[in-house]
Amino acid sequence: MKARICELLGIEYPVIQGGMAWVATAELAAAVSNGGGLGLIAAGGAPADAVRAEIKKARTLTDKPFGVNVMLMSPFADEVMQVILEERPAVVATGAGNPAKYMPALKEAGIKVLPVVPSVALAKRMEKSGADAIIAEGTEAGGHIGELTTMVLIPQVAEAVEVPVIAAGGIVDSRGTAAAFALGADGIQVGTRFICSEECIAHDNYKQAVLKAKDRDAVVTGRANGAPVRALKNKLTKEYERLEKEGASFEEIEALGVGGLRRAFQEGDVEMGSLMAGQSAAMVHEILPCAQIIKELFCNVADIAKKIEDKVL
Repeated sequence: MKARICELLGIEYPVIQGGMAWVATAELAAAVSNGGGLGLIAAGGAPADAVRAEIKKARTLTDKPFGVNVMLMSPFADEVMQVILEERPAVVATGAGNPAKYMPALKEAGIKVLPVVPSVALAKRMEKSGADAIIAEGTEAGGHIGELTTMVLIPQVAEAVEVPVIAAGGIVDSRGTAAAFALGADGIQVGTRFICSEECIAHDNYKQAVLKAKDRDAVVTGRANGAPVRALKNKLTKEYERLEKEGASFEEIEALGVGGLRRAFQEGDVEMGSLMAGQSAAMVHEILPCAQIIKELFCNVADIAKKIEDKVL
């Protein structure tokens, strides 16, 4: 494909796998890269040595470009960035913070920097700081989210910056891909769909929860304390809601979620585990290899464009 994000990142399809904490392991990242996209290892809250091990593992599984997603609010962010400078993956995607202080060293090392942003203002700031591309993420996404929808965020960011824009949030099939490009994006980021891939090593209970999700099952908690997170509703999200309504302290609410992702990912606890997933979960119906998922994200885009043309012209 000729999308400029493909040329920038050295990939076949303009799709980046979301950096989902715990879920985005070396196995998943390598499979996405082998399938023609760009896989991301999620550093999450992991210490630097664990991130290094995942990078080294990914290199045994693929010879294609891959990257690391760094959550800048992690207490290990500085150490993780040092590992990245030493290991030199092709790309760093960042979230939950401003990567400006790391940008000069990353650029000098030849590492492409793709910040995840929820707003036009932050997109502009990241471009000025030297970002190679912008991942603009709508509130439909899973995990930590902003407030603007993909539908309104992407065209505004695309008009505001010159670097390539990658649309994220709610994209799960070729209809979403076509919509993203129509809104002005140069590529897409997909997270939730890849949870239900054969190569994802998440517990099967987690995958089955995504497959069973309905249109209103991906709910948001944490708005009361300024840290909104989208996950599939279960006993844990209901407990969050109860605490928020009762005016519980930030510390009490935070304590409830400790270990939630691990419980979901490793133990398959679908009641008190944090089943982070986007609203697109309701459109995921089967577990497939990553390579097939990627092909299906793009296989009908031309046909969809033709149908649109037939409807409006």
